[in-house]
Amino acid sequence: MKDTFGATSAIAQLIQASCFAAEKHSDQRRKDEGQTPYINHPLQVAQILSENGVDDIDVLRAALLHDVLEDTETLADELESLFGCRVRALVEEVSDDKSLPKSERKRRQIEKAPTTSHAASLIKLADKFCNLSDILKSPPRGWSDQRCQEYFQWSAQVIAGLRGTHDGLELLCDQVLQDFHK
Repeated sequence: MKDTFGATSAIAQLIQASCFAAEKHSDQRRKDEGQTPYINHPLQVAQILSENGVDDIDVLRAALLHDVLEDTETLADELESLFGCRVRALVEEVSDDKSLPKSERKRRQIEKAPTTSHAASLIKLADKFCNLSDILKSPPRGWSDQRCQEYFQWSAQVIAGLRGTHDGLELLCDQVLQDFHK
């Protein structure tokens, strides 16, 4: 929906990204015991950002879309044509290369965290917080305590590389990391 100057409203842009993500993730479920619809995760990431003062529309749209390149058949060109080059770049920056082995993807996340752009770092922090919170509430089916612990240790390393991005998001991450050790 365009305003009188031809610009799409921020609300319309967020709804467009939400609908696109919902369509792309429609057949996916989280790995928790209740097999929560996957779309809840990107919505939660965007909500955490918004609740912590992030109002950059491109960051919020990229948060809603942050897993579509990694976990669906979506192409980067498709993202750019619908959401612009900045959203595409942010989603690409926070996406893992799924052609690599899991251990290499994890190593790269730790290595790249300190050089990630500010906008992408916001998304990464909110994503890590949401994933860690979800694991605390309901660990993925089949995950042992040791696997959960390893995920928390790895996430702490990624978060360490993102320090200096946003005090509030970092505090949320610190709190959930501490809650795991209680």
